[in-house]
Amino acid sequence: MSPVGRQFANKWLKTEALLGNESVAAHIPQTRMYSSEALRQMLHKFGMVVIKPVRGGGGYGVIKVTYSGGVYSFTNMSRRVSFASYDAMFRALNRAKVRRSYIIQQGIHLASIGGRPIDYRVKVVKQNGNWVYRAMVGRLARPGLFVTNLCKGGTLLTARAGLSRSLSRGVAKRKRQEMRNLTNTCIGIMESSFPGIEQLGFDYGIDVNGRVWIFEVNTRPQ
Repeated sequence: MSPVGRQFANKWLKTEALLGNESVAAHIPQTRMYSSEALRQMLHKFGMVVIKPVRGGGGYGVIKVTYSGGVYSFTNMSRRVSFASYDAMFRALNRAKVRRSYIIQQGIHLASIGGRPIDYRVKVVKQNGNWVYRAMVGRLARPGLFVTNLCKGGTLLTARAGLSRSLSRGVAKRKRQEMRNLTNTCIGIMESSFPGIEQLGFDYGIDVNGRVWIFEVNTRPQ
């Protein structure tokens, strides 16, 4: 992969670019590079975090880690294991995760449909010098999973259907427009930071309180 290609694939670099814009930064979950101390601090602060490889997609290697009532747990796909101490959990987590660099992201309690979390993918492409919306869809997690990726059994919905089924009617319409406004702002940031990009996929989540979060920007969206 070329140096530019590696930059495009690097979740940390793309997150850093977006954090440079104050209005966008408010929608990005707190993110840190993976280490024992960073994970411990974020677990004690948020109670739930998600760790994911710096490079890669499709939900590959993504693990949810929680801390509640003195118990540490992590969920890898549908398998959840619990530990009485942080050190025991961290050792097991290092055995479970794939051998890649990881980031830690603040966990978000997503709005759901029938107990299944849903998030959204907005895809845009550059045509004749202009950015055009290609898709705006919801991805509903397979029962029992926290990842929504279609390759992991998630269900594809229109964004309109996903929003209307997981939020109240008035809120749903506002959140759809909010995702479009954020996308338009982020396109400019990404184009400035990574010249030459021609397609982008934005992964959004909306939490149980209706707040929109940007989980990831993909430069080679599926």
